[in-house]
Amino acid sequence: LGEWVLRAACRQMKAWVVAGLSLPGRLAVNVDAQQLEDAEFVAKAQAIIRAAGLAPSRFELELTESGMMADPERAIRVTQALKAAGFALSIDDFGAGYSSLAYLKRFAADKLKIDISFVRDMLDDRNDYAIVKTIIAMARSLGLKTLAEGVEAAAQAQALLELGCDEAQGYYFDPPAPADVFARKWLKPASGGAPV
Repeated sequence: LGEWVLRAACRQMKAWVVAGLSLPGRLAVNVDAQQLEDAEFVAKAQAIIRAAGLAPSRFELELTESGMMADPERAIRVTQALKAAGFALSIDDFGAGYSSLAYLKRFAADKLKIDISFVRDMLDDRNDYAIVKTIIAMARSLGLKTLAEGVEAAAQAQALLELGCDEAQGYYFDPPAPADVFARKWLKPASGGAPV
């Protein structure tokens, strides 16, 4: 299923490229914890991207914190190999699992995605607010970007911005949408010479 998802993401990205549209940034794709256990995962991911005529740099792979902690040493090797192949990486659902900070500094990640369970109540629960603030500060100190999940109100978006959170996602910005609706609303015409 994980390989099917990556192929489907490639088909969509290629369709946008052929239509002359540009995605400002990368297309994020969730990676299942079982895929991290596959010794051939990095080679398979590269082959899927290459077969679509795309570059790994167009994709951000989201690996869950709990999936990475199932076998942290393997996750370190896999994240380093994916990074070397050109993929951007984010640790999804950060804070909801059992990460060891000793491992966090060794994962080849670019971004921490702050789990929705903290973002949801951060304006009403001082503990959740403190956790979000701490994750943002820690990520910045480690040279990582942050993305808050589940932003549903302007006040949340403003608070996250004031705390220095780099990115956010959620219904406040837009609900999930079919590819054509997403393209009309968020994509722009590609400028000449953009890398595939």
